[in-house]
Parts: sequence; structure tokens; C-alpha cells
Amino acid sequence: MNEALYWTLVLIAGLALGTLFFGGLWYTVKKSVDSKTPALWIFSSFVLRIGLALIGFYLIAAGSWQRLLICLLGFIAARFIVIHFTRSHEIKKHV
Repeated sequence: MNEALYWTLVLIAGLALGTLFFGGLWYTVKKSVDSKTPALWIFSSFVLRIGLALIGFYLIAAGSWQRLLICLLGFIAARFIVIHFTRSHEIKKHV
């Protein structure tokens, strides 16, 4: 496989993990505000999100620190992307 394509796929996998993690966090906060059991929402979401992220990093890295680093960069980039889209969603909702 072409090396540039390989690193791009690792970066995309990191973006997907980050989107699941931070998108799930945003969804949890939105749901827990109106829930009768917010602690259950927050705790179960935390366990699920951390579990998925750790398993994803473990499988993607497969013992390579380079893959782990590129995946982590995608994960962090996803944070900013999710913030951008959720902030845009909130602004449109209030206007």
C-alpha cells in the first residue's frame, strides 16, 4: 500500500474516533440537562466513550508509536471540528 495513503487512513481513523468521542460528549451534555438521571447519562457515556477510544487507539496503533501519534493528531483535530459544528448549530438555533 502506498505510504501516503496508509498514513491518511490512520489520520481518518483518528478523526472518526475523535468525532465519536467529542460528538458523544456533546450529545451526553445535551441529554443530561433534561434527564431525570443525569449522573447515569454522564457515567455511562464516559465509560462507553473512553472504552471505544482506547480500543480504537490500541487497534490502530498496533504497537507503532508513529501510527498512535498520527491517530492522536486526527483525534485532536476532530475536537475542533466538532466544536465548530456544534457551535454553529447552537448559534443558528438562537437566531
